[in-house]
Amino acid sequence: MTTYETIKVERDGPVGWLVNNRPEVLNAMNNAMREELADAWLELDRDPAVRVIVQTGEGRAFQTGADLNEITTDGVGMERYQDSVIDFDLHFTSWHQNVAKPVVAAVNGLCAGGGLHFVADADIVIAASDATFFDPHVSVGQVTAIEVIGLAKKMPFEAVMRLALVGAHERMTAQRAYELGMISQIVDPPEKLREAAQELAEKIARNSPAAMAATKKSLWAALELGLTDACRIGSQHLVSMWGHPDQTEGPLAFVEKRAPRWVDRTS
Repeated sequence: MTTYETIKVERDGPVGWLVNNRPEVLNAMNNAMREELADAWLELDRDPAVRVIVQTGEGRAFQTGADLNEITTDGVGMERYQDSVIDFDLHFTSWHQNVAKPVVAAVNGLCAGGGLHFVADADIVIAASDATFFDPHVSVGQVTAIEVIGLAKKMPFEAVMRLALVGAHERMTAQRAYELGMISQIVDPPEKLREAAQELAEKIARNSPAAMAATKKSLWAALELGLTDACRIGSQHLVSMWGHPDQTEGPLAFVEKRAPRWVDRTS
């Protein structure tokens, strides 16, 4: 298991935890964190003991975007990312890394700016009741684009436009995020967030890893395509499970009234 400086990678049963761990700067993402996240996603996705991945933050923030202190003082700034952004060759979220396993974002406290990448790119998002969301890019002379484009595929467009254009001057509450479909669960009290995330992840982990991977690919493809093309792709993923041991094991376990014995999705 790799040792990281800016994040923590943990296992709890079938659940892998990826914890943003720069609480002294509200888990802002410096260049080191950006690179470590890329490795950590793949580490957890390739671990056969992990069936679901949960991302959260240490301290009072989930993630607050780029580390502005590093950008303004290291003499390199955002220029280091220019080629990767132009080429859309990004690697710091689960979606960027084509993670096949289900990913749950458990948002604690502040989620700002680039932190919204992880909300947009997770499969399921839950949040503590005191979580708040805002996008300060335009308030510091920057463009917000990739993360809010992702959100616009999942929630009402005008709500995303408001988030983007109001900037740092308004915060969306967890309740409002729930109403808009940005998150699917509010956890109260907030200190129960990790417990609730673990419980949810364990429910998901009871299902066939191979079937979930194919289902995830189908649904994400639907965000890219029109209805007919999306259904064609979905049909291909559906048929891809035919002949897989889990397709036989699932009905048999149901009839025999026992827990199914799934095979690893890569088998």
